[in-house]
Amino acid sequence: MKHNTFSVIFYLRRYKTANDGRTPIYARITVDGKRLDISVKRSIEEGNWNVKKGMARGSKKEIVMLNNYLEKYRSSIVECYQQLLLQKKVITADLIKDTFLGGDQKNFTVCKLIDYHNSEERDNLEWGTMKNYMTTQKYIKSFLKDRYATTDRFLSELNYKFIIDFESYLRQLKNKKGKTAMANNGVMKHLERFCKMVNLAIKLDWIERNPFQAYQLKFENVERECLTRAELLNLEKKQFTIPRLEVIKDLFIFSCYTGLAYIDVFNLKPCHIVEVGEGDFWIKTTRQKTNTPVRVPILPKAQVIIEKYRKHPEANAKGKVFPVMSNQKLNSYLKEIADLCGITKPLTFHIARHTFATTITLTNGVPMESISKMLGHKKLSTTQIYAKVVESKLGFDMAQLRERLPA
Repeated sequence: MKHNTFSVIFYLRRYKTANDGRTPIYARITVDGKRLDISVKRSIEEGNWNVKKGMARGSKKEIVMLNNYLEKYRSSIVECYQQLLLQKKVITADLIKDTFLGGDQKNFTVCKLIDYHNSEERDNLEWGTMKNYMTTQKYIKSFLKDRYATTDRFLSELNYKFIIDFESYLRQLKNKKGKTAMANNGVMKHLERFCKMVNLAIKLDWIERNPFQAYQLKFENVERECLTRAELLNLEKKQFTIPRLEVIKDLFIFSCYTGLAYIDVFNLKPCHIVEVGEGDFWIKTTRQKTNTPVRVPILPKAQVIIEKYRKHPEANAKGKVFPVMSNQKLNSYLKEIADLCGITKPLTFHIARHTFATTITLTNGVPMESISKMLGHKKLSTTQIYAKVVESKLGFDMAQLRERLPA
């Protein structure tokens, strides 16, 4: 089989220049105008690279060794090309690359990527986040089995069709009641996690092309639930004879008046409560999720709850402000509390954070920028999702505007 062109050159991939100033070297294989790139697992300072010759410049020992390595690398690729010619194969850049990578390419599979990601991130991500990644892993494995009748797939086989097929598979899943298992945003979260893992493969040079490049995640805007002032007051007045329910109620109300997420409430220590003036206490801590600083003035109702648990034996034993409980148990108890209080909304601990952003602060005239700081958000747009502008706030704003504008 005759081919018009075949070439191998080396070049620097400048947009991947590291902090130390070194730029990775790539081999570019071109067959009949179609080209593919392979990382040669070497890097160099750009000033030491001869662009025209596609090799390092200079006579230092390390430069000579690098050029020898590149020449051997080129020779190996050319040898693969010549072998394919003798075998009378229809030669493409992809075929040369796959032949050249050989056994190494067999190690780069979807399941091995997921295993590597989860192993590397286990100590960096929260258990809840890791649990979500493991759920995505479960769905990918079942997708491979159902759609491809296999347990794994090479990363080089990933393409746009694989992604949209996976999306379709997730949308068609049914729960035990025969209803759709997940809504649009649930599907998008699994694809978002898979995309992050594929991006890791690109950084590791396990895959050259990003199959997600042409794919766009499409999340739907969801109105965040929060308690109204009446619902919150009703909850505050409710007294429970069962101790665990009383504790959960107090912790939920504390979050309503501070905006702290579940994990930050249970990580709260006495040292995080600082007196900035006479009788003026603030919470000064760091959000575990984003590692951003949080500074929140303690409102009177939150201070009362802190005082209530100041001598709690379990909290004191662990050096915390409050007794600790798993998020799963806590949310199950909140459902029980909601029933007893006549709250029809699906009560979860995170609704307390939404309530702080809307009912406690936004509707009482606290600027969005201040709310964003207290919630520990990095972007104001994130706060705007949490803090929906309710009608009472719109009415208040327009009343203020009428007073400023001339008649």
